[in-house]
Amino acid sequence: MTSSTFLSISALFALVPATIGAWRGIGNRSVLFWLLTVVAAAGPLALIAVRFGGVWSTGLSETLWVTVLASVLLFALVAGVSREGWRLSPLLFPYLILLGIVAAIWEQAPRGPMPDALRDGWILFHVLIAVLTYGLLTLAAIAGLAVLIREHSMRARRRSTLSDLLPSVADAERLQVGLLAASEIVLGLGVLTGMGLQLLATGSLLAFDHKTLLTLGGFVVIGGLLFAHYRTGLRGRKAARILLVAYLLVTLGFPGVKFVQDVFLI
Repeated sequence: MTSSTFLSISALFALVPATIGAWRGIGNRSVLFWLLTVVAAAGPLALIAVRFGGVWSTGLSETLWVTVLASVLLFALVAGVSREGWRLSPLLFPYLILLGIVAAIWEQAPRGPMPDALRDGWILFHVLIAVLTYGLLTLAAIAGLAVLIREHSMRARRRSTLSDLLPSVADAERLQVGLLAASEIVLGLGVLTGMGLQLLATGSLLAFDHKTLLTLGGFVVIGGLLFAHYRTGLRGRKAARILLVAYLLVTLGFPGVKFVQDVFLI
């Protein structure tokens, strides 16, 4: 077993206690809840610290692990400031394990050379903005999925273990809207910094490639969803489904494009 594989397995196992704790109802921001969250963050953090070695990596596996770490850290922040935020954990941690499995499978995928531009601090800031945006959108999508599950349970008049663990529809919607608003602001900042960098590099504001078009599509959908929510009161299943479409667009534009570049084009 290589050291890289060992690190991936260790990072995956670090997510398991938090997942088990979430499904066993360990939460309400107890001491054990925070300990499990710290362990969940420690695994991906150790992997990133060792594998990056002080230099940003552009590989698909590293991108996914950074996403996992950002999602855990943002979840901890949301759980700390929101009374019901911790209830997203039964959906979040299994999803992060799935991302970790994909990252572990593709860790040996050939990597293209790191662009020299990524050594520039301003461009690295743009990349970090992108990671923060995707982490916020991941949490927002989880909140939207919680809305769908809770509403389905209510309509079916049949309770389930999962629905009982999740926040109420009203609480999940508040989390969804708050996280969407934050992600839209950060995504807008990312679009602006990306346009500035593109202008400096090529003299044009936008490069109409797949990544740009998908990201702008996600930005427009999220903005439209927020506008509809505040203007018409759009909420519930319709809002959650639109949110998941926006998340799909940004996923295709961020790790999706990276997957194509690393797996099919190298």
